[in-house]
Amino acid sequence: MLKAQKVWILVGILSLVSVGIGCGKHEKPNFIYMPQMVYDPAFKAQEAQYGVQGMRSPVPGTVPRDYEIYPYSVNDTERAAAELRNPLPMHRQVLERGHRMYTIYCQVCHGEYGEGNGSIVPLFAAPPTLQSDKIKGWMERGQDARIFHIITVGQNRMPNYKTQVSVEDRWAIANFIRVLHRAKNPSRTDLENLEKW
Repeated sequence: MLKAQKVWILVGILSLVSVGIGCGKHEKPNFIYMPQMVYDPAFKAQEAQYGVQGMRSPVPGTVPRDYEIYPYSVNDTERAAAELRNPLPMHRQVLERGHRMYTIYCQVCHGEYGEGNGSIVPLFAAPPTLQSDKIKGWMERGQDARIFHIITVGQNRMPNYKTQVSVEDRWAIANFIRVLHRAKNPSRTDLENLEKW
């Protein structure tokens, strides 16, 4: 038993000695074949150091693949309303899509019926109601493009949603806002049709 303990003590001492030798100072070689790989300067991708640019700037006029330039600025609401037309019909599938997108992106601020009473309104200032006479007038004149434009470029405290909401979904939301107007202000024909059901 005593002999086995001596063997383990000897193995432990040899292990410590070998680790100590392995951790000792190493001499530098006289010649480094590829110094730029051995002493690689580390810098962030966007910054330039030592005369080397980290990230190359794109060629002027470069746009990402499948990117469509929106030709209207924030203040071009009138021009957008005059030049753009909603390509989506008032079809059940389009309205369901518009309802889904409205629920995801708009309802939190504008509320279920677009009255500006969404769930975050107690924390932030209330957005304008989508049930106003102004917006109702836009819809009656067929100016869905105003809603599309505001979703695309933003307005006042509302940020733009051009990267979050696709072009088709923005038009579908504009169609759905028409449904919200009809739900809050049904016409006589709407009520007659409801009675027939």
